[in-house]
Amino acid sequence: MIRPITSGDGREILEIYQLGLEGRNATFETQVPNWKDWQEKFHEHSRLAYIENEKLIGWAAITPFSKREVYQGVAELSIYVHPEHSGKGIGSQLMEALIASSEDNGIWTLFSSVFPENKATIRLHQKFGFRLMGRRERIARLDGIWRDTLIFERRSTKVGTD
Repeated sequence: MIRPITSGDGREILEIYQLGLEGRNATFETQVPNWKDWQEKFHEHSRLAYIENEKLIGWAAITPFSKREVYQGVAELSIYVHPEHSGKGIGSQLMEALIASSEDNGIWTLFSSVFPENKATIRLHQKFGFRLMGRRERIARLDGIWRDTLIFERRSTKVGTD
């Protein structure tokens, strides 16, 4: 079941995020934020939790691209699934729901920055019509090692088409 994230979901969301950090192929971040900072980072809408057997095992949310008015319809997405539940289609269900929610809330462009080594995330983006826009070479260091990222973008066919 997918439902909106609630304030009571913080512990489980941050635990899953921590597992993503530990894998070193999801983000350049190395520290899990506190729940207040996590909530301030993401849009208030389009925050989704995947629940199975009354346990939160995945989440998705979007971050504003910029505070500038002209970019109000552009957002960066995050999807994290507990590693014990990967490969079960949970990421696809979250992506589908996230795209719908973002469009319902006026987002016309979703983008994502993905490590080239993260093959499952690349396939997920391709499955949902994200286009590879380019590669940022040696964009930042993680654990002292320069890493590249791939930039994926999806334009809505419902919002921002006029």
